[in-house]
Amino acid sequence: MPIAPGEPAPDFTLPGAGGETVSLAGLRGHTIVLYFYPKDDTSGCTLEAQGFNAAQDAFAAADARVIGVSPDSVKSHDKFRAKYGLTFPLASDEAKTMLEAYGVWVEKSMYGRKYMGVERTTLLIDREGTIARIWPKVKVPGHVEEVLEAAKALA
Repeated sequence: MPIAPGEPAPDFTLPGAGGETVSLAGLRGHTIVLYFYPKDDTSGCTLEAQGFNAAQDAFAAADARVIGVSPDSVKSHDKFRAKYGLTFPLASDEAKTMLEAYGVWVEKSMYGRKYMGVERTTLLIDREGTIARIWPKVKVPGHVEEVLEAAKALA
């Protein structure tokens, strides 16, 4: 069953880059920008991460915390963060349990081949842990700015 705005965000606790533990409960009281991306250090994912990173001060001013999640390993996240100077948490869901709970681990198709992967999606979660907005099938250009405006509206 897909998640929808107005519903409580599924709880999670995941290992993160830099030895962090990233959990929804640990961020309660802040607006959360939770974005799901397919793979570290690929062109679209890098542009998206760089966009969120460049806007960190603006998100902080709106009391919003950005978290990126992919099925890549913590080691991969560590390299990705170091290579691009990313300052926000990247959580690893190698088991794909959280990705499935949020409905972003889906069947995809490329050149007639079907496979399972992450559908690039962003959620805005309010201070109480309720899903305020969902952006499915994200196109990277202009996305960070749109999410920032929505986060400011919740502040």
